Amino acid sequence: MTMQIQVTNPERLALEAMIAAIEPPPPVDYLFWAEDNIVFTERESRFPGPYNRNLFPYFDEILRALSPDDPCRFVTVKGSAQVGKTVVGNIFVGGSMVMDPRDILVVHPTDDNASRWSKLKLSPMLRGTPTLARLFPEKSRDSGNSILFKERADGLGAILISGANSPASLSQVTMSRQVQDDVSKWEPNPAGDPEQQADNRSRSDEFAKILKISTPLILPGCRITKNFEAGSQEYPYVPCPHCEHMQVLEWDNMQGHLDVDHPELAHFVCEGCGCEIHETDRAKMLAGFEWRARNPAAKRYHRSFWIWSAYSYLQSWELIAREWLKAKGDPAAEKSFLNETVGEAYKAQGEAPPWEDLRNRAAASHYVRGRVPPGAVLLMLGIDCQGDRVEWQLVGFGREYRRYVIDYGIVDRHISDPDCQRNLDLVLAKQWINVAGKSLGIDRAAIDGNAWTEDVWSFVRRHPASKVIMVRGRGEDSAPRLALVKRERNEKTGLLRKYSRRFYNLGVSILKMALYRDLAKDDPLAVGYVSFPSGLEDEYFQELTAERRVPHTRYGFTTYRWEKDDRQDNEALDTLVQATGAAIKYGVYGMSDVSWAKLEAEREAAQGAPQADLEDLLSAAPNDSGGVTIRQAQPRKRSLAEMLPR
Repeated sequence: MTMQIQVTNPERLALEAMIAAIEPPPPVDYLFWAEDNIVFTERESRFPGPYNRNLFPYFDEILRALSPDDPCRFVTVKGSAQVGKTVVGNIFVGGSMVMDPRDILVVHPTDDNASRWSKLKLSPMLRGTPTLARLFPEKSRDSGNSILFKERADGLGAILISGANSPASLSQVTMSRQVQDDVSKWEPNPAGDPEQQADNRSRSDEFAKILKISTPLILPGCRITKNFEAGSQEYPYVPCPHCEHMQVLEWDNMQGHLDVDHPELAHFVCEGCGCEIHETDRAKMLAGFEWRARNPAAKRYHRSFWIWSAYSYLQSWELIAREWLKAKGDPAAEKSFLNETVGEAYKAQGEAPPWEDLRNRAAASHYVRGRVPPGAVLLMLGIDCQGDRVEWQLVGFGREYRRYVIDYGIVDRHISDPDCQRNLDLVLAKQWINVAGKSLGIDRAAIDGNAWTEDVWSFVRRHPASKVIMVRGRGEDSAPRLALVKRERNEKTGLLRKYSRRFYNLGVSILKMALYRDLAKDDPLAVGYVSFPSGLEDEYFQELTAERRVPHTRYGFTTYRWEKDDRQDNEALDTLVQATGAAIKYGVYGMSDVSWAKLEAEREAAQGAPQADLEDLLSAAPNDSGGVTIRQAQPRKRSLAEMLPR
């Protein structure tokens, strides 16, 4: 048998290396790559199959802006949730790894978010896209393949995934490509402003590309809105199907012509000819889609785009209208609608009206302190613990998000004291008389467990979960209104703390904004109106309006926090917010008109008498026969002895 030995031709290898070095790279066309490689599954999209640019015409120019052929350094996309912004980021990452391999940094708000994206979005894309699967083969014990780090098999490029809360991941690396996802939710980390840290990772690359994408949150202080305004401010223009007048589809236009009884007829009205534009016209309009910059001078360095749900086939106009009708009147729900559906930031109500105005409103009230007024059919208690006392506030809730302050009191001694807990038990057991002469008990209570958590838990566990919950304030603007605290363990024993199952984070920032917005309303029939009884002293209203949302600039970025004057207590504000948390847990903010009608019939209608309208009850003068008497105003914080019936 003859053995053959193959000898490498060094001259040929040198020529091949020289050709590879001098050959111009192929053009980087993310749109072409998406059409040729991206395939949506039924689980991922309502429109499974290959990427169809006709379904996403607004992404064409954004993908072109990400190409090296466009001189801009930053590309910002501000818009609604679920319009495909993350798809753009995935195309940028995947296409870069294939067509323009180099290191790319992908940053999410937290490490948990980053890991979730890697597992649920990136890994399926690397496995399911043939061109990427060849570059990123999954092998066991592969140091180049972990949850937060993916390296090409040939070492020519890698994907580093990080959370904005991890300064270590945003240092000591140089990146020529970046995707900064959900930037509005980024919070300062121990090293400063994470956005500045991430941007600095690309400082040494003259031709870097940084993609920033997010739904907006709250103004002032919204990161993605700040970036959008710093860029070219490109808006989506479409032609009227009747007169071809080019215009932006604005939410205010749809809202102004919305028929609340027929949301299925949601439409726009042309700015040019005044004709109605219906959803059946959307395909024709999108065929003539174009971006127009309102700050064109910025295009060379920073291109910024805004898009919202009305342009997307992923959401119908009827659904948009129904979402608004469901959210209308609830400031927190309106915020979510503006952010996630309209793609606009919510303008914060950072200050309350003057406390004197609220005091004067209470002085002219139609009900007295300690009585349940008409319209208040559910009773919620907010409880705040201090070093030497516990303060509580009873608040009634009714239709259309209206709130009715009923009473305020104090229980002496610390929450750990057995006498304090027994006296607080009496508050929870007390019955309150309403306009129909019926006795109502407290439906749910929320007690602050942020401080002295174990002591608070010793009180909470005396009552069923359906009656009392613990809450902990979260000050981030992006925090949900109410969310179960993650499982916590005792640091000494390592055992799971039992209170974790009934301990909730309370999004106090958005709840305070909502409250201050509602306090400014002066019509008792307005959605969200807050009523006060006569008999509360000035100090109550001073505490209720004690906080302001103030700016703090650090590391060049301005954040906003709620602060109070050190000389002024704020327990009236805290306990009202905690009572609102109890109402959220009870389900008040999702109740139907049928449910409210049933409650009103059970709790307010006198036997044999028809149910009166709220407007009629408000206009009726209080008198002895009606069970409402005008009495001398009592101190703001009532002691237990004053509160209990004699």
